[in-house]
Amino acid sequence: MWGRLLIVICLMVPAAVRAEGVLVLGDSISAAYGIDESEGWVQLLRQRLETQCSGLPVVNASVSGDTSDGGRVRLPALLERHQPDTVVIELGGNDGLRGLPPQRLADNLGTMIRLSREAGADPVLLGMRIPPNYGRAYTERFEQAFRDAADRGDVPLLPFLLDGVVEAGQLQNDGIHPTAAAQPTLLDNAWPVIESALPARCH
Repeated sequence: MWGRLLIVICLMVPAAVRAEGVLVLGDSISAAYGIDESEGWVQLLRQRLETQCSGLPVVNASVSGDTSDGGRVRLPALLERHQPDTVVIELGGNDGLRGLPPQRLADNLGTMIRLSREAGADPVLLGMRIPPNYGRAYTERFEQAFRDAADRGDVPLLPFLLDGVVEAGQLQNDGIHPTAAAQPTLLDNAWPVIESALPARCH
């Protein structure tokens, strides 16, 4: 009797279903700082996926001012909660602006890549550059941190998310954050690496 009851109970409990979706772990660039969130590149990504991959959720877990330290700490809970298929890591700009050690950035990015993979997600990196006034040696080591993390983790890397935006003068008055007009360019820049990590049904 107890055996039959146990079988019935087990049949009533639904099996764990893995959620599909894209988790964007970023800073102010992805949090649409200074513009309406509906105009940000992550919202534009959400709209593009509604057409190309209907029903695929996009979770924007970006926090203005966040560093790679903060992202590393926040990521485990986000992975457990959302169970994404794809993790877009857009962090590091604030590390550079604060002059934090590039090796620390590379280590943090590597940890986030590992945590994403252990959770069953495919990670990608969106890289950043910093103004030349930080000195050639530091800026080169900063950019190398993204390449090192991508190479070691064998993940797709976009070297510079803001490519073409600075040249077009599409920055807000602070000279750092992209304007609303720049957001489609950010999405076009990021799209190839993100698309490569989307679930198979989205290709």
